[in-house]
Amino acid sequence: MLVISIEAAAFGTNCYLVAPERGEECVIVDPGVGVEDQVAATLQQHGLRPAAVLLTHGHLDHTYAVTPVCAGTTAAYIHEDDRYRLTDPLASTSPALLMMLEQQFGTRASWAEPETVIDLAGGQTLELGGLSLDVTHAPGHTEGSVLFGLAGVPTGMPDEVDRTVLTGDVLFAGSIGRTDLPGGDHGAMQRSLRDVILPLPDSSLVLPGHGPATTMARERMTNPFLTSLT
Repeated sequence: MLVISIEAAAFGTNCYLVAPERGEECVIVDPGVGVEDQVAATLQQHGLRPAAVLLTHGHLDHTYAVTPVCAGTTAAYIHEDDRYRLTDPLASTSPALLMMLEQQFGTRASWAEPETVIDLAGGQTLELGGLSLDVTHAPGHTEGSVLFGLAGVPTGMPDEVDRTVLTGDVLFAGSIGRTDLPGGDHGAMQRSLRDVILPLPDSSLVLPGHGPATTMARERMTNPFLTSLT
């Protein structure tokens, strides 16, 4: 499996391109601020064709470039409980944050909703671009946060890792997503960690929304937010 990570120009958000191999269709996960040119170059470099854009949740730092990346031809997938966040995310963004983006990029932040948005529900399986992705609802960071799970791992991974999970802002290396933003819920996050994250096999490669990749074996042993639950 081919997995390419692109770091967004703001907030350190990880955008992932996932494909069975070079020259195939791919899914693009969480296109954040300023990634559209890098995504386009990466698609061309590896001969990839986007089959879908998948969103782990609806926060601006994971969705800012979704419309230009979709380019009017590719559907965006998001959990139904976070669907409202794609309507006008700038309306719920603080003026200070919008000013920061304007200062960094020299232009006022703008937004247009993708032409085609498809609602996700937990428990479904997506067959896209030659990939089979399990969708697991894991609220807490936002109401509609999800994980995307795939059988298989990127080429070159050690034998003890045999599955890939894109966790968005639910689980990071050594940490978890915050719950103090609008739509966050500490109790829901604790339930998601207990009922969704902890049951993941130790052989899972974790590709988080921010920061480095990790494994469930490592997080189960060292992540204080998980060890406190066990």
